[in-house]
Amino acid sequence: MIPQSFIQELLNRVDIVDVVERYVPLKKAGANYQACCPFHNEKSPSFTVSPAKQFYHCFGCGAHGSAIGFLMEYSGLSYPDAIEELARNAGMTVPREDFTPEMAQKRKQAASLTDLMARAAQFYKQQLKKNPRAIDYLKGRGLTGEIAARFGIGYAPGDWQSLRDAFDDYDAPTLAECGLVIDAEASEGQTKGRRYDRFRDRIMFPILDGRNNVIGFGGRVLDRGEPKYLNSPETPLFSKGRELYGLSQARTAIRDDGFVLVVEGYMDVVALAQFGVGSAVATLGTATTPDHIHKLFRQTDRIVFCFDGDRAGRKAAWRGLESALPELGDGRAVSFLFLPPEHDPDSFVREQGAERFRQLALSAQPLSEYLLHELQTRCDIRSAEGRAQFVSEAKPLVTQVPAGALRTQLLHLLTPAVGLSAEEFAEACGLRLPRRNTRFGHKTPPPAAPRVPPSTPARKLLCMLMQRPSLGGKVGHLENIEHDPWLQAVQALADCIEHGDADSEHPAALVEYFRESPHGAAIEAALAATIDDPADEGALPHMFDDTLQHLRRTEISRAINHLTALSRQAPLSAEQQSELGRLLREKARN
Repeated sequence: MIPQSFIQELLNRVDIVDVVERYVPLKKAGANYQACCPFHNEKSPSFTVSPAKQFYHCFGCGAHGSAIGFLMEYSGLSYPDAIEELARNAGMTVPREDFTPEMAQKRKQAASLTDLMARAAQFYKQQLKKNPRAIDYLKGRGLTGEIAARFGIGYAPGDWQSLRDAFDDYDAPTLAECGLVIDAEASEGQTKGRRYDRFRDRIMFPILDGRNNVIGFGGRVLDRGEPKYLNSPETPLFSKGRELYGLSQARTAIRDDGFVLVVEGYMDVVALAQFGVGSAVATLGTATTPDHIHKLFRQTDRIVFCFDGDRAGRKAAWRGLESALPELGDGRAVSFLFLPPEHDPDSFVREQGAERFRQLALSAQPLSEYLLHELQTRCDIRSAEGRAQFVSEAKPLVTQVPAGALRTQLLHLLTPAVGLSAEEFAEACGLRLPRRNTRFGHKTPPPAAPRVPPSTPARKLLCMLMQRPSLGGKVGHLENIEHDPWLQAVQALADCIEHGDADSEHPAALVEYFRESPHGAAIEAALAATIDDPADEGALPHMFDDTLQHLRRTEISRAINHLTALSRQAPLSAEQQSELGRLLREKARN
C-alpha cells in the first residue's frame, strides 16, 4: 500500500499542466488552460485544466480528475502505476507500507527484468539493420523503416546463443525468468542442460505495457516454420491474457477514430498502421479475455472485432462476444467485422485503402445482431425444442449484460425468434424488465437522471468547501445527515481538514485522499463543478456561512415539526420535551 502522506507530497511536487501537456497541447485561457478533449471527439475545446485546483474537467464528456486520474484515464494505467509514473518523472521513490521482504524482492526482480527486456529489444533492433534478408522480408510486406522504428521491430538471429553478444552474463537466471532463453533438461551424467535463445531467426515485435516498458516479445518466422508466431512465456512481467499488442502506439488514433479495432496478428496491427489505420491492437495468441475488454473500454466506448470469416475467425469472434458481455453498458458498443474470404486486414487495407477500411469498421455488425444470428444458426427455431434450446443458450449470455437500456433492447430483439413476449423471455432468463407506464396506452420510459445533480444547498456547500477548504473549520457537527450523501461528504471533508489528514490547501489532494471512500465521487464532482467558477473570493465565506445557517435552520424546523407531530399522538417524554425546548430556543436565536 502506498502511504497517503506520499501521495499528498507527490501532488504538491507535480504540476498537472506539465503532466497533461506531455500528451495534449494546451492553450492559456484566462487563469486556466484549454484543449480539445483527448477522451472524446470535438471540434472546439471544452477540456479545461486548472493550475490553481490542480484538476482537469471536460465540459463536453464530463471526464475529470487529478494528475493521477489523468494518467489512469489517458494511458490506461492502474492507480499504483500512475503514481509510480508521476513519482519517476518527479525524481521521487514510492515508499510502501506493509512491504514485506518478499514483496520488495519481487519489485526489485521486476525492475531487473524490465532492464533486461529493454536491452534485448535494443539488441534485436540492431540485428535487423545487419540482416538484409529480414529487411527484405519487411519491405516485401510493404513496411517502411519509419513504421518499423515506431513499433521497435527487430530481428533475432538464427544462432542458438546470439544473446551472448547482448549480455555479459548469458548464464544469469534472470534471462530465463523473463523468457529470453530456455534451459534444456540435463542429459545423463550432466549437472545442467544446455541453454539456448528462445527466439531464433524471427522478426521480433516488442510488447509494451502502459508505461512503454518492454515486457515480452512476439516472434514471427520469415519463411516456413512452426509455430508461425512464438510469444514470450508467462513471466513476472508478462501475462498474455492481460496485454494487447500495439495499444501503446494506438492510443492517439483510437481517440481520433472513436473506436479500437481488435485484429488477430502483430503483422495486421503494423500493416494497418503503415497504411493509415492506427487504431488496431491484437491479442497475443490467445482468445480475447475480460481483462482485454476492460482495458480497451478504458480507451474508448466502441470496440470493433475484425476477424476472418472462416470457422476459426467465427470462433474467435464468439469468444470476444462472451468476454465483452459483462463489460457492456449503456453508451458502450461492440461490433464485428468479417472480411471477405480472400482477405485479411493487411491485404484488404492495401487494396481498398484506409478510408474504406474505416467505413467498414464503423458499419460493422452490432453485437446484438451477431448474437441473434449465431443463436439462430445453432438452434432450429422451427421446432418447440429448438426454440427452448435458443432460450437456454441465450440465458447465460443475456444475464451477463448489466441492467440497463441495452439489456432491455437485447431482450426485445431476441424474443420474436422464439414467439415469446419480452416479459416472458426475461422471466425465462430469471430477469425482470423495467416497469413502464402504460396508462392510456402510452409507453413512456422513466425520466432520465439529470447529468448534473440538482444544485441543492448541501451540494453548494460542498462546492464552496472545495473552492476554499479552509472553511471546513466552520462546519462543526452536522446532524441527521444519514439520507443526504452531499451532507455526508461535507462532514467527512470537514473532519479530514480539521484533523489535518490531507493537504487542505490542495483541492486535488483532497480528491485523491477520498478516492476509495463512499464520498469520493461527490467530492470529485464538486471540484469539477468549480473548475471554471469565477466566484467572488471575498464573498465566498459569507455565502458559505449563509448556506450553512440555512441548512441548520432547515434541520431545526424539521426536528421541531417531528416532535410536534409526536406530541399530538401521545405526551412527550421528559427528554423529548427538553429537546423540543432547546430546538425552539435555537430557532429563536437563528
